[in-house]
Amino acid sequence: MATLRPGNERLDALERELDRRGRVEQPLRERLAEASTSSVRTDELLSLLVASVKDYALFVLDATGHVATWNAGAERIKGYTADEIIGRHFSTFYPEEDVLAGKCELELEIAAREGRFEDEGWRLRKDGSRFWANVVISPMHDGRGQLVGFSKVTRDLTERKRNEDDRAARLAAEEANRAKDEFLAVLGHELRNPLAPIVTALEVIKLRGDRRSEREHQVIERQVQHMMRLVDDLLDVSRIASGKIELTRAPIDLHEVIALAAEVASPLIDQKGHRFGVTTTDAPLPVHGDMARLTQVFTNLLTNAAKYTDPGGHIAVDVRHTGRDIVVEIRDDGIGMAPDLLARVFDVGVQGPQRSDRASGGLGLGLPLVRSLVTLHGGRVEARSDGPQRGSTFTVHLPALEHAEWTDATERLAQALPATSHTWRILLVDDNEDARTLLAEVLTLMGHEVREAGDGLQALAVARELVPDLAILDIGLPEMDGYELAQRLRALPQATGLHLLALSGYGTAADQERSRAAGFARHIVKPVDVRGLIEAITELAPRSAAQGQSDGRSR
Repeated sequence: MATLRPGNERLDALERELDRRGRVEQPLRERLAEASTSSVRTDELLSLLVASVKDYALFVLDATGHVATWNAGAERIKGYTADEIIGRHFSTFYPEEDVLAGKCELELEIAAREGRFEDEGWRLRKDGSRFWANVVISPMHDGRGQLVGFSKVTRDLTERKRNEDDRAARLAAEEANRAKDEFLAVLGHELRNPLAPIVTALEVIKLRGDRRSEREHQVIERQVQHMMRLVDDLLDVSRIASGKIELTRAPIDLHEVIALAAEVASPLIDQKGHRFGVTTTDAPLPVHGDMARLTQVFTNLLTNAAKYTDPGGHIAVDVRHTGRDIVVEIRDDGIGMAPDLLARVFDVGVQGPQRSDRASGGLGLGLPLVRSLVTLHGGRVEARSDGPQRGSTFTVHLPALEHAEWTDATERLAQALPATSHTWRILLVDDNEDARTLLAEVLTLMGHEVREAGDGLQALAVARELVPDLAILDIGLPEMDGYELAQRLRALPQATGLHLLALSGYGTAADQERSRAAGFARHIVKPVDVRGLIEAITELAPRSAAQGQSDGRSR
């Protein structure tokens, strides 16, 4: 180094700093140089790297599978310290069933033969808990190519596995629900189809006034109605569970609902000889609800009371307006409920005690439906019982409609009622001959002119001759379904002003929406409720009266 001129203090200080840095950096340069040429130093650095990794278990097995090294990641994931695990066989980390199956030996054999083994599966921690691991095993050879051991890398993928399992379970549940809904829809369709002609035949018998087999007719009617309720309950539980049920709400007087429910339940009540009474007020009991669904609620409660009360029992209905609620209480002196049953009575599939002959029958769906439908109306339902053989009480609370809303609604309803009657030229299309023939007879007895067809092509031929002003079409026709037939009927020059009603064994919200989109005024679910069909036809009459007067169709 050049000698600086004496007396220059700043140059003297710089000289001292350069000397100091040289003394500090030289050893470091020497150590790095030594590490770059010494395998021993490199191994030490690698060991330090392995030891510092905490997200992976990195360790070495000897040739027989015993643990030879252990890093911080292995301790964190598996729970063992190095002193606890070094020298033990790696089968310690495997479930017993894997050990007994020889999985550990197989993994080492594959790694030695193929140069690598990878697997995912359950492994054990020190505390006995399981975790989902990704494992990679690689063979280690010395300079002569001899196998001296194995390196093992383990990752804890438990969280990923849990998320994947949750997602798979969710998808499986959704698929199972979809399959169940499809099955129940098809089941409902297939069960309703054979019921349709039976129901219609009973209506024809009533219209004819044939009393020669009245008792037998009543038996058939009761059993068919019971089966229809079971089918409807089965489908409704599925729809409510999947959120697919829709309420058609309007202002209604709950007096009418209770009367209809009592009428539906009366055959069972009469059959068992129960004494039945209703206590209510003369004032309206207005609620904003779905007439059919609320009738279903109270029908289920009344038939439940009749079913679980011994012959000759008492069933009482008390209806009152309390504050903002309409309260309906249904009491019986039947078999009652034990506390454990009372706690579960609104759960699907739960029923009261059954005799070996299952005389009470049912699927345990009625009360779950009651709770679901009441909840959808913004209300609640409660069950009480003092115990077995001490009767039961079910109380339904529904929000009452405000007086002003009820008054406006009744005035609008009065103005909307049709003032005139109307008869139709009707084209009835259904491939079920029994159902079609009997329904045609009912419509004919009402004064309508009816022509029948069993398929789409026949229907088009009849339509050209009849020039119908109303077509009632089965959706599930062979070859040409009801939707296509409706489109082709409306394309006929003589079909101006044609009205359409759909018949179908399928009654989901999607089915009804598709019918509306296809131009059908109503979607009527089989088996056909003749009174409901008559109401549907009557609702169309006022809208078409003016047309009928102008073209001579009104008679």
